[in-house]
Amino acid sequence: MKRNYWLVKSEPDVWSIDQQIKSGAKGATWDGVRNYQAANNLKKMQKGDLCFFYHSNIGKEIVGIVEVIKTAFPDKTDKKGRFVAVQIKFKEKLKKPISLEMIKNTKEISHLPLIKQSRLSVMPIDLKSWKIINKMSKI
Repeated sequence: MKRNYWLVKSEPDVWSIDQQIKSGAKGATWDGVRNYQAANNLKKMQKGDLCFFYHSNIGKEIVGIVEVIKTAFPDKTDKKGRFVAVQIKFKEKLKKPISLEMIKNTKEISHLPLIKQSRLSVMPIDLKSWKIINKMSKI
């Protein structure tokens, strides 16, 4: 099985990594996405895919890793039935959070949508960038 890598963003005062941890093995529904590009990314997610968990607005940093445990299903918070949600569970907290500033200043990953499309809340991450960010978080 080919695993894909993603980045999901949440404002920590709305849904934080600590709340994600508390959701346990059953995980939490990743819903409320109303951008079509981000929603299309949710639809592409496969069970077992890994996502960086990014605190947006407050902190602006990657703080952990979550795993997709259920693929796209109708988002109950969308009254018009156009958007989807996925179920994700906590995998690990990064030893050292990776700030947006660090990402911008690392040439090998400065191409990421996190910089180019800062409003996008769900985005793909290529394997090379995934590995670089993981390595950065352990230094």
